[in-house]
Amino acid sequence: MRVTPINTATVHGFVHEPSAPTGAGIVLTHGAGGNCNSKLLVAVASGFAQAGFVVIRCDLAFRRRRAFGPPSPHLAALDRSSLHDALDELREMAPGPRFLGGHSYGGRQASMLAAESTEVAKGLLLLSYPLHPPKKPDQLRTGHFADWRTPALFVNGTKDPFGTVEEMKDALRLIPARTRLVTIDGAGHDLATDQFDIQSVVADLVKLVE
Repeated sequence: MRVTPINTATVHGFVHEPSAPTGAGIVLTHGAGGNCNSKLLVAVASGFAQAGFVVIRCDLAFRRRRAFGPPSPHLAALDRSSLHDALDELREMAPGPRFLGGHSYGGRQASMLAAESTEVAKGLLLLSYPLHPPKKPDQLRTGHFADWRTPALFVNGTKDPFGTVEEMKDALRLIPARTRLVTIDGAGHDLATDQFDIQSVVADLVKLVE
């Protein structure tokens, strides 16, 4: 596997080129408090590349504007646009099925992009989807779920304050697409990489869209 920087006008991050490519590719992005160099994102990207995927792990638009600080809700469309641009770059590198995913806020924006444009990706990988703010279960982030048509694999820890396992199961029933929830016992929102098997996640995502 080879890892090289990518730095275009709209896409900033790294490309993981597999030693034995399958033709598939995936764009992965980070949560509200991190960037594309987060430990989780690097580990997941490496796992997908080992399975033959070309991977672009990239910064969202808000992180390119400033190195620290949370995203601005009224500029979230620019974050989704940056994911679309990364998928366009990936199209030149991977001729096969293309996937999209991210951790927390990044996963939420990926899902919103897929709800807006159903053909943007073959499947979604959503790591610690932020179903609601901690201790605010009434503020559900499910407004786009009814428009969601893309198969999605959710990976959530059983101690995630952004959504319990039961809350996630209830929410997934709102999505008119194939979904699967993988729960990681004892994991929190950060999903420590030593708590789950990344290759199993890769296999689950591929199986979901078959």
